[in-house]
Amino acid sequence: MRRSLGEWRPYKIGIWVAVFCLPCSNNHNKRPDPVQEQHAFPFLREILLFLTLAGILIPLLQRFRISQVLGFLAVGALLGPFGLALLADDIAWLGYLTFPNSDGVKLLGELGVIFLMFMIGLELSAARLWALRKWVLGAGVAQVCICAAVIGGAVVLLGHPVETAIILGFVLSLSSTAVVMQLMNESHTATTPLGLAGFSVLMLQDLAVVPLLILIGAMSNSAGGDPAWLIAGAMLKAGVAITLIYLVGGRLLHPLFRTFARQRQPDVFMALILLAALGIAGLSALAGLSMALGALIAGLLLAETEFKHEIEMMIEPFKGLLMGLFFMTVGMGMDVRQVALNPLWLAGAVLGLVAVKASVVAALFRYGGLGRGRAIEGGLMLAQGGEFAFIVIAYAVAGKLVAPELGQLVMLAVGLSLFITPVLTRIGRMIGDNWEHQQDTLLAARDGAALEHARERIIIAGYGRVGQQLGKLLTAQNIPFVAFENNAKLVAKMRALGLPVFFGDASRTELLRRVDAGSAPAIVLTMDHPLAALQAVRGIRREFPDVPLLARSRDARHALALKQAGATTVVPETLEASLQLSASVLETMGLDEQDIDRIVDDERDLFSATLARNAQLGQSQRQL
Repeated sequence: MRRSLGEWRPYKIGIWVAVFCLPCSNNHNKRPDPVQEQHAFPFLREILLFLTLAGILIPLLQRFRISQVLGFLAVGALLGPFGLALLADDIAWLGYLTFPNSDGVKLLGELGVIFLMFMIGLELSAARLWALRKWVLGAGVAQVCICAAVIGGAVVLLGHPVETAIILGFVLSLSSTAVVMQLMNESHTATTPLGLAGFSVLMLQDLAVVPLLILIGAMSNSAGGDPAWLIAGAMLKAGVAITLIYLVGGRLLHPLFRTFARQRQPDVFMALILLAALGIAGLSALAGLSMALGALIAGLLLAETEFKHEIEMMIEPFKGLLMGLFFMTVGMGMDVRQVALNPLWLAGAVLGLVAVKASVVAALFRYGGLGRGRAIEGGLMLAQGGEFAFIVIAYAVAGKLVAPELGQLVMLAVGLSLFITPVLTRIGRMIGDNWEHQQDTLLAARDGAALEHARERIIIAGYGRVGQQLGKLLTAQNIPFVAFENNAKLVAKMRALGLPVFFGDASRTELLRRVDAGSAPAIVLTMDHPLAALQAVRGIRREFPDVPLLARSRDARHALALKQAGATTVVPETLEASLQLSASVLETMGLDEQDIDRIVDDERDLFSATLARNAQLGQSQRQL
């Protein structure tokens, strides 16, 4: 019986991993491990052991909400050449459960690096970059440059060469996208203002890896000539190569994917994805660049196509596995014995790194408009070293730009900073919550008299573009309102215009009690962030069950969630935009204005009826 794609995926993981390690193993002529001599398949034991560990670890880490990055790092350090494998000579059975020789796994780890960069490229679309350009080009660039300057200066003061300082300064300015994004998803803060700011900085950091890898290649080949000219020449060569790869790849990949997509064969589509990632990585290597950079370019090319989401679904089973493989190999390279040998150096390095990055990020977030508490939370959340440090430092050590001993200590410091990230994030969240609570209390006391007179008015939660338009219309009709906004700069601007706008989060019940929200004609939620709107609906409905509650939603799915949470009326942005556009098209085609109004109203009523029915059905299912 023919299996479906979903049924085949678990088996394909092991097959693909096994297949890819075959050609790689031919490049190494090292003496085989006695454990392996009975097998014709190279590194079979390592592959089987890793797949077994992955099958056990991934469910356990998900169950206990532990970062997979940290879990695989810890397992790699525990079972690697510097961990329990040191006892393999004395305890024979440990040879089957550890990785005394990490060469075989490192070969697979290189494949993990390629796919890690490929998946990051898929997420870095031009549209997302443009939408968040303020944070990406502002806070992101400033954070990398300032942190690189401070850290690089400290490295020079410690007596290391300028080349080493440049590499370490830039690489340690990067944070961990994998760890931070997982923590934000678990805490449901990815769509908050802090989450968007953090994601923007991480996005810029991922892009900064490109010139950093080019710079390492140039500096590695600068012996015997003027370094500045060699670096400039290498950057020019790399720029031309990347441009050619991007242009040629863009013209070839899109029609190629479109052609094979018509056949609706998952195996062929998967082969095409692998060809794109590995093929462009190979072209990048031929051009004198890193394969990791080529994989990133491949992801960027496919991120702009209509096949992006299908590709993400296809590689989803590989994602956790290959990332786990990469981080396990990183853990194997961490000699934890250095913690005992250099405790003060490592402690100072980790604390210094956290202090510098947390201070810079917090200052930039505060300047960008976030509250002081949330800015500190963001600083602590992004204070760790990133996974790219392990890739870049390995390249730098191979190019003799960083001493092997120093590289080992720096990678260990980065690993330790990753381990303490969940604790730092939790501390930051406590600081952010406490600060917001204190600010609400102070503002409530300051604005108490004004809020006491703001009863029995329309309450607007969020005074951005939509909230301002609503306020303008209400003012024109002499309908009193009061608005709450958590952007301090915007509040100050609106108050200067004499508008009844106050600083605060309208989802906080203590603030709503100040204006007697239960007697309000209506509460209108115009906030931009879907999760914030959903949380506000739930909180308001618990405290004020009878007040009419109108909410703005992103799409139909978000509208259903708001309706189920207790919103009286939900207005989806996508629906209203499409209805307005449809009305304009019908008017252009010569239809009568009354007929157009009727058609639009019918569609709006149909959506409202469907939404109410689905919300009722969902509520009934939850009761059962």
